[in-house]
Amino acid sequence: MVDLKRIGRARKRISDVVLRTPFAYAPILSEISGYEIYLKKENLQRTGSFKLRGAFNKIAALIEEGRKNGVVAASAGNHAQGVAFAARHFGIDATIVMPESTPLTKVMGVRDLGAEVILKGANYDEAYAYAVEYAEEKSKDFVHPFADEEVMAGQGTIMLEMLEEEPDLDAVVIPVGGGGLISGCSVAAKSISPEMRVIGIAAAGAPAMKQSFDAGRPIDSTSVRTIADGIAVRDTSPVTLEYILQYVDEMKLVGEDEIASAILFLLERQKLTVEGAGSVGVAAVLHGHLDLPRGSRIGILLSGGNIDVTMLSLIIEKGLVKSHRKMKLVVTLIDKPGALERFAGLMREVQANIVQIGYDRTSTDLDFGDAHVSVSLETKGAEHQEQIRNALRENGFPFREEH
Repeated sequence: MVDLKRIGRARKRISDVVLRTPFAYAPILSEISGYEIYLKKENLQRTGSFKLRGAFNKIAALIEEGRKNGVVAASAGNHAQGVAFAARHFGIDATIVMPESTPLTKVMGVRDLGAEVILKGANYDEAYAYAVEYAEEKSKDFVHPFADEEVMAGQGTIMLEMLEEEPDLDAVVIPVGGGGLISGCSVAAKSISPEMRVIGIAAAGAPAMKQSFDAGRPIDSTSVRTIADGIAVRDTSPVTLEYILQYVDEMKLVGEDEIASAILFLLERQKLTVEGAGSVGVAAVLHGHLDLPRGSRIGILLSGGNIDVTMLSLIIEKGLVKSHRKMKLVVTLIDKPGALERFAGLMREVQANIVQIGYDRTSTDLDFGDAHVSVSLETKGAEHQEQIRNALRENGFPFREEH
């Protein structure tokens, strides 16, 4: 059973290794939302995620019992790094089974910590099934990423830190995938401050725990698809659901575009690099999913920062387009000397900065004597983009926009 006493023991085990991450007021997000927002920055944790807490506590408990034959885990990345780090600390072997689609940065992070990596399965659940069999075959201890009481207790130490610094929180907002994080945190929250609301946020592309919460029984998804790979869990754990039904007040879903916009907001406005799973709480606030009184004091857990740089680049690019700070056009010119210079001069007049340009005179949709110029422009918002469109029309430049 996970209770406050068990979470306290976990805190003692991990105190010399796990960082006490900042829990800081977020003035910009507070002003935008009308709430008083505080961010718990587990993206700054050693290994880049809260998962180190639960993994280290579990392996420390195994070592106390004299079980040193090695550990096996299944993970999309963050739990893997936590297990690998803890195993190296205690000098035991670690084998991590990861889905074949796991971002390279997470695979390399695990290997750099000295663990063996096996890529198996299309998603976490398939990797998990293989890892359980492998652990039994090799007579090693399996370290579950969420459905384990010592793991949940380790994650609950986050809430102890949050409430020590801000004891008067009205609500906490916590990412939900398998449910280990919110299980441990909600036990701590309700044990210390029973009136505080605990709100879980899941990705709409991985809705199993939300559907299970609403139904009051485990419901599995047929598939998952989300950029929040850290919470992309297909099947509901009865173990964590039991805690969630007892201690969690609400569960909400956020969409992919909302998660992406939260990642970009945190990067640009808060100067924080946060992965998709870690951004869902901020996504819920930015897009009005919380139904709390104005001025409520809210703690939001940023659970991790291990985002793949390729994904981050894509999110930035799309975010700039959606926020009208980048514009992609294909403009038709007469293919003769001076035409491109005239177009570039018009862009200078309207103060649109050309950041990329291509010239095509061979496309089959072109009339003979014409050329397509594809350009990416830095722009200053929706009004500026409309000014650019009007200038092109007035000066006889046919164009189409690309999105």
